[in-house]
Order: sequence, then C-alpha cells, then structure tokens
Amino acid sequence: MNNAQRQVRYPSGSFFLISLCSAPAALAAESGGVTIGFVYESPVGDAGWSFSHEAARRVLSSSPGVTAHFVESVPDGFDAERVIEAMARKGYNIIITASRIFADETLRVAAKYPDTTFLNCAGDETAPNASVYFGRMYQARYLTGMVAGAMTKSNVIGYVAAYPIPEVIRGLNAFTLGARAVNPKARVKVTWTNAWYAPAVEKSAALGLIKEKADVVAYHQDTPSAQEAAAEKGVYAIGYNADMSLLYPKTQLVAAVWNWYPFYNEMLSRYRKGQWVSGDYWLGMESGLVDITAFSPLVPEKTRNLVLSRKAEITSGAYKVFQGPVRDTEGRLRIADSEVPSDAELKAMDWLVEGVY
Repeated sequence: MNNAQRQVRYPSGSFFLISLCSAPAALAAESGGVTIGFVYESPVGDAGWSFSHEAARRVLSSSPGVTAHFVESVPDGFDAERVIEAMARKGYNIIITASRIFADETLRVAAKYPDTTFLNCAGDETAPNASVYFGRMYQARYLTGMVAGAMTKSNVIGYVAAYPIPEVIRGLNAFTLGARAVNPKARVKVTWTNAWYAPAVEKSAALGLIKEKADVVAYHQDTPSAQEAAAEKGVYAIGYNADMSLLYPKTQLVAAVWNWYPFYNEMLSRYRKGQWVSGDYWLGMESGLVDITAFSPLVPEKTRNLVLSRKAEITSGAYKVFQGPVRDTEGRLRIADSEVPSDAELKAMDWLVEGVY
C-alpha cells in the first residue's frame, strides 16, 4: 500500500482502498477547485473496466484545481451507499459511480444531497442532480466481430459474457452481426458467467469454449482473463476495455476500448461554467468515447481496410449496426428490412441474433 492510500474497515466488514489527497473536499471547493469522487466495483488493477475509468481519473486529477479521489472494490448495496454518502457528506462536488450496480444507491444518496452532482455509468434512471452516461460500445463490438469472423478457421467464435442483460446482449448481438457480415458461416458460442468480476470463472469459461473448437475468443467482462486463457492455448483473442496487445502480442487481434477522459473532461468544463445539465448521455464512436485499437500484424491488410471503411461509415452515421433485416436465433424477423431500432428499443434488447448459440 502506498502513501496515497489507506485501508478502511466499514461496519459490514468490507475492506476498501481509499485514495487520499492533501486537501479535504470542502477546502478545495472554497478555493475555487472541484473535488470529484470515483466509486469502482472492482480493483483499479483489474486491467479492465475499472482500470479504464481510473486511467481517465488520473489524467483529470492533473488538471489545475481538480482533486479526484477513488474507492475501489466496492460491492453494491449497503456498502456502496455508505461510500457514496460519505463522499457527499464531506462536500465532494461531483460523485461518479462507475458501474450500473450502483444505480439505486446513487439515486438514494442524490435525493439527500441536491447540491451535489452525481453521475452513474450505464444506469437507466436520472434525477435533477443525477445523470446516467454510457457509450455505444456495440459499434466497436461490431467492428471487432468483423475481425473475428474473418480470422476464424473453425467458424466457432467463443464469447465469455457477464449477465444476459440488454447492455451485454446488445454487444454480443452486434459482435455476431459483424462476424457474419464477413463470414456467414461463423457462429458465436456464448458462456454466461453471471458475474462482472470473476477472473477465475472468466478464464475457465474461455478454456471451455476453446475445448469446443472456438479458435477466437471475445469477452464482455471486467478483466482480460479470457485473453489469458487464449494466450495459453495459442488461439486468437478480441480484447475489451483496454489494449492488452503488449501483454498478448501473439494472440490479440484487436480490442474494443473505452476512452472516458473526453467525456469526463467535457462534463467538468460544463460544470465549472454552470452549464452542466443532468440527463441521459449515450455517446458513440463520433465522440471518441468508444473505439477500436490498432490491428495486430496478424490481421490481413484486406480485413483491416474493410473494417476501417465500415468504421468510417459508423462514425459518420451512414451505417447503423442494427439496421434490418435482423433475425433472432429462431429465425424470426425482429427488425424489418431497412428499419433502424430506436434507442429505447436498443436499451431494452433481450433477444439474441441469428448465429449466437
């Protein structure tokens, strides 16, 4: 544990690492600064979801007048609410809860502290002082699916997924559509772990998929454990959250990644000008919040050019990932020819596209 952190025990018995700074929130606010609190569900060293937010926090905290604390490995429920409320009580100006598992707790605390600005990542409900924000990761998923579809030889692509909820289903469906757009014979076999952060379970699921002939592995989890399994078995992997190409140069083909800093920086800029408006922010590739990494040298130039061409179309709005016709696993037409589902329909997606099994 370094000098910038200390361990705190809460009554429930849970332990968290709390990042400290030299000046309390109230003092920072009085001096014209802004104090921001980040709450993470997993360790910042997860090399995945929390790490992607932490990377942005570190850059943000280097801005003049900004103090940014974080609390990691916070479970939902009672513990989360205590952590969030502790920040509000200490006078934090902005509190960012970087997971949908904190949605209810964020709203409950926001109701008690109307002068504090709250943001919950991937949640659904807003309040006068509480926003929800997310990115259209399904756009990047589609592009990485194209790479997977082009590179598979067995036509079996493995996909390790957390929960069968709209966010995850939407990404899985987009990935599958991308794979089958370049390889109609490709199928995506999914294993549900029913956990966001479970490294051992994630790795075991990936190994199971590889045993079932998957020669490309993708995932929607908080850690790159599925990539570790792929590297051990010498099969290709599609990354997520952050670029793991330095760790897995021989197996990662490309990754779908988050870049939270532009959004956080814009939010902070508006807040300081008194222009921040609470709402539902769902940004796509045009914002830079979601993207894909550079391709591995393993990916043929023809495939790279095809994917980059489609990326340009998605970014400009000329191509819509879920434009019909789209059928489900039973062959039923879910999105009619030329139709484009609304955001409300995308956010409620609870069915799987043809090609997932």
